[in-house]
Amino acid sequence: MQNTRSLTPDGMPLSMPVATQQIALTLPAELGQGTQKSLERMFRDPRILEADERADLIARLRQACELAPQVPEARVLLGMALCVDLQAQEALEELRSATSMAPDCFIARLKLGELLMRLRICDQAAEETHRAAQLASNPVQSELARKQAATIRTMQREGIERGGYGGLLSRVRKLRRNSIQQSIEPILVASK
Repeated sequence: MQNTRSLTPDGMPLSMPVATQQIALTLPAELGQGTQKSLERMFRDPRILEADERADLIARLRQACELAPQVPEARVLLGMALCVDLQAQEALEELRSATSMAPDCFIARLKLGELLMRLRICDQAAEETHRAAQLASNPVQSELARKQAATIRTMQREGIERGGYGGLLSRVRKLRRNSIQQSIEPILVASK
């Protein structure tokens, strides 16, 4: 039996992120109690779900997408579950589908921006995160978008970009140059 203090007024667990609570409320018939519990566990710690649990969650979320094809939030949850299962391409497709279905959906834009950021596609990630910030309807959403945008700006400033081998090669060359220079320098030996 759950403690009533650990629930929101809508009956959702407090440990579930606000955005997920809102999504889960839009899909009450499509998401069963087991799916909601798996989602809650996934959001608490993405590494906690075993491979078979992730596969089962993805299958149930795919089914929810089929039952409610007009609800972009179902695709967002599916995309997030696919990310946890390290299926980045499928997750990217689902999140892009959600943003095309509902261009004004904050969570779809934010999560697409986050996935693009993790894939080191920083320019597109910044664009999607900026759109999400414009769609934010409360201070919590604004703060989430602001933090994500700050992380993306840091990545861009520090040169962390997909395919960025230039920094690695220049460091290797510098180390090689330093070792050659050290071997050429004369060694001074003190004599009495």
